[in-house]
Amino acid sequence: MKAICARWRLAFGLALAIAVLAIGSRADAAGQGTAPSPSKLGRGINILGYDGIWEGGRNAPFRLDNLTAIRRAGFSHVRINFFGFKFMGPGNLLDETVLRRLDAVIEEVLARKLIPILDEHDTHVCQRDVSECTGKLKAFWTQIAARYAGKYPKLVFEVLNEPGGQMTSTAWNALLNECLGIIRATNPTRTVIAAVLNVDEMPVEDLSLPSDDRNLIVTFHYYAPLRFTHQGAPWSETFSRVGPLDWGTPEDEAKARADFEKMRIWSEREKRPIYLGEFGVYEAAPAEARTRYLSFMARHAERLGWAWAYWQFDHDFAAFDSARQTWKPEILRALIPARR
Repeated sequence: MKAICARWRLAFGLALAIAVLAIGSRADAAGQGTAPSPSKLGRGINILGYDGIWEGGRNAPFRLDNLTAIRRAGFSHVRINFFGFKFMGPGNLLDETVLRRLDAVIEEVLARKLIPILDEHDTHVCQRDVSECTGKLKAFWTQIAARYAGKYPKLVFEVLNEPGGQMTSTAWNALLNECLGIIRATNPTRTVIAAVLNVDEMPVEDLSLPSDDRNLIVTFHYYAPLRFTHQGAPWSETFSRVGPLDWGTPEDEAKARADFEKMRIWSEREKRPIYLGEFGVYEAAPAEARTRYLSFMARHAERLGWAWAYWQFDHDFAAFDSARQTWKPEILRALIPARR
């Protein structure tokens, strides 16, 4: 009887080990692993916001091979700027063809050993019409959360890019918490990013988060002063005629430090990690002032222990020259200094 029990225990142990290995293999194949802690996000860059890949294009202008260049340059994550609302049909159902393209992008990012952040980027709708935004955003996360439940645990969700405009802190807190409830129903341990209302005051004190949900990262964007960072921008009637302006005086740096300090104090009090999800300077700014600004913001965020993502890889504010398929060296050096 003892021999039979011993053989049974051995057989059961082997079967269990094989099952665990099989699960692990399937998990690895699907980009599984542990969810990234905020500190693991590190340095990142925004990608694919205005790209033809979602409509079925390739190399338009972003090439999936560019992910290798991003990894080799020293970045550890990418923030995928996804305009999901425009791919919704009747009943706010997302186009399955587009979702399969999103699956492929996420898998390519994971294959390059980068962490993907899926950022719902329909700022223009949500800042203009809170009611329309509410219906679409809840529908978006209902579908996305169900689609990725149990898949790609390194994938991070970002509920909404730059809430603001007609959306008050009260309205945003209500919508944010509804979306978090939707996500947590199927993704209880997923890392999720929640934004501070995107207004000049950065009212982080008004942000209301579930006290028992500790898998949250709080994000803000920093482009102050806009007259400097957006000088010469052709889409702005105001800023297109501004410049050349410099940046980097002691007063300039003091203002940025004070703004970051506000976020730091709140973060330490609430024990919530911070993510600088966007910062950048338009190309029309004087080159030295531009790199001085970028270096200051990146290094200061790092000293505070924050992850960050530069805006953006290509198009405008670009760190990468898509035509030549090469980094803009002065921008890359400002963001990621060469190791000595």
